[in-house]
Order: sequence, then C-alpha cells, then structure tokens
Amino acid sequence: MSLRSITTVGGASSAVTTARPFIVNELKLDSKAELDQLARSLLAPAASIPPKYFYDALGSTLYNAIVLTDEYYPTRTEAAIFDKFRAEIADTIGSGKQFVDLGSGDSVKAEKWFPSLAPSRYVAVDISESAVEQALARLAGSISTNGKPELCGLITDFSRVLNVKHVIRDEPTVFFYPGSSIGNFMPDEAAWFLKQIHAHRRTDGCGLLIGVDTKKDHARLDAAYDDALGVTAAFNLNTLRHVNELLKTNFNVSQWRHRGFYNAALGRIEMHVEATCDLSLQIRGETRRFKSGERIHTENSYKYSPIEFEALLRTAGFDHVQAWHDDACDFCVYYAY
Repeated sequence: MSLRSITTVGGASSAVTTARPFIVNELKLDSKAELDQLARSLLAPAASIPPKYFYDALGSTLYNAIVLTDEYYPTRTEAAIFDKFRAEIADTIGSGKQFVDLGSGDSVKAEKWFPSLAPSRYVAVDISESAVEQALARLAGSISTNGKPELCGLITDFSRVLNVKHVIRDEPTVFFYPGSSIGNFMPDEAAWFLKQIHAHRRTDGCGLLIGVDTKKDHARLDAAYDDALGVTAAFNLNTLRHVNELLKTNFNVSQWRHRGFYNAALGRIEMHVEATCDLSLQIRGETRRFKSGERIHTENSYKYSPIEFEALLRTAGFDHVQAWHDDACDFCVYYAY
C-alpha cells in the first residue's frame, strides 16, 4: 500500500481527515548545521557525540540485538508488566481514544495495545520517515477491517520540540512513550518534555502511558550496558564508523574501547568511547589530540526511583498518577493524567 507524504508549511494540512494512511513531514533539519555541531562537539575540551548518531543501519541492527542479551532487562521487563497488567491499564486509560506513539519505530509495541484500547486513531511519531512508512504500511495490511483505527504518521525530531497539533484532533488522547527513553533526557530536559506533552491535552480524558527504568543494584546496571557478548560495545563503537562516513574523520575503531557504567552520584548510566593510546583525529582540517584513557561521551540514561518520577510528572502538571511494576521493581509503568 502506498502512503501519501505531506509536508506542512505554516499550518495544518487538510489531508488529516482522510481515511487512508498518510504521513506529515515536519522535519526541518539543516544537514550542514547538524554536521557543524557534530564537529564542534568532537573538538570541544570534553568531547561528545550526540546519541542520535548511534542509529545508522548497522547501529539500528545492533540495538535490536542488545535487547535480546541476557543482561539487558528493561525491554523484556516492561513487556512483562504490560502483559500482566494490560487489562487493568486499559481499564484505567479507557478505550476509543487517539493513540500518539512517541518514537514509534516499527510500531510493534503500540500495536499490542490495539485490541484492549481500540484506538480511534493511531499517530506514529518518529524521526525516521522510512520506519514510519514501513510500519503504517504493515499495519494497514494486517489490522482487521472491523475497528481499524485511522492511521497516520508524523516525522519530526521531538527531542527539540514536541509539536503534534497538525496531526491530532480535539478529542481524548493517550500519549505512549515506552522503553525508558525519557532517561536519555537530562532531568531538566525531561521535565520540559513532559510539560510539552501535558500542554497538548486539549480535552478531558487525555493522558500519558510511559515506561521508566528504576535505580537498582550498581552491578546489574553496569552489566546491562556492558554485556558479556560485547553487543553494546559494538553498538557504541559503531558510532565512530558512522561519524567517519559523515565527517570524513579518521577514527580507527581498534584504538578505542567501550565504557558503559552507572554513575550513582548523578543517577545515570553513562556511555563513552575511550582512547586506548595517544592519538590524533583530523576533523575538517583541524587536529584534535586524545590522550590514552581520554573519553568521548556518547549517551546518558537516567534512572528514577518511583518517588522521583512521580514528582517529575506532577511538576509537569499531571495531577493523577497510577503506577505498575514488576515484583523486583526493576521497571515501572505510569499512567499520568
């Protein structure tokens, strides 16, 4: 099934009322500016690479492998919570609402909610147009005709600003943000992002269903981000290969190693790549020297106790919060409204 792609300029498209799947593309990235910023991040005294550069084709494949490793508990624990409490969560949310899937990817997690929530509309929101196109085409062909939600997609970088007003209606809406992706924001950024979601509540009956990883034993957190098979290491180091393609830099991946560990003082997992020897990197005609042991910061993943995250939700304006978790409280799912 072919999907229509619509680029909006300064206002909502009238196409949002169509029954056919469609995609609104509001991604306005300046490629040169993005690469300029990447170069500046590498040349900075505390070098870093934004985590979005993990996800070239190989990086995405490696991430899908990470979630299958024995050590990486978040994905399977969240799925188990959803399966165990699905009926109770669905009863709390209510049926027949718009379902806005933030960071939708292949839409598989969202699709599992369709039978119990019976959404009137499904909005896949992602930075990857190809992922949304493939997901909506699959859903359009696989969902039974009876009760099929209207399908649409929004291509945007919501880590910068969340604006879904062109693709949602003034009706009860559930926002879905699983996978503890909220942990990739700094705490003040997470609060800002949650406030934006709250601001999109146009009617009664709107809420947020979100999955959040919790603080726990230091060793378990370290292992989850530095698995014995080295899949996470390959995922992290692949970023250097990707940067070589984008900036024509001269990273030699064999001169770097993966570092993933829990920083208890800051309540976050940190991912870095660390130089194994003194080396020089050429970045757009400039030389950046790295000492052996010097690191490039690639990602944070903040962990929240239930008390901390409920407070964050209330700060964002959500007055009512209900939570579900596994027996060990390794992971929590919240519905806030």
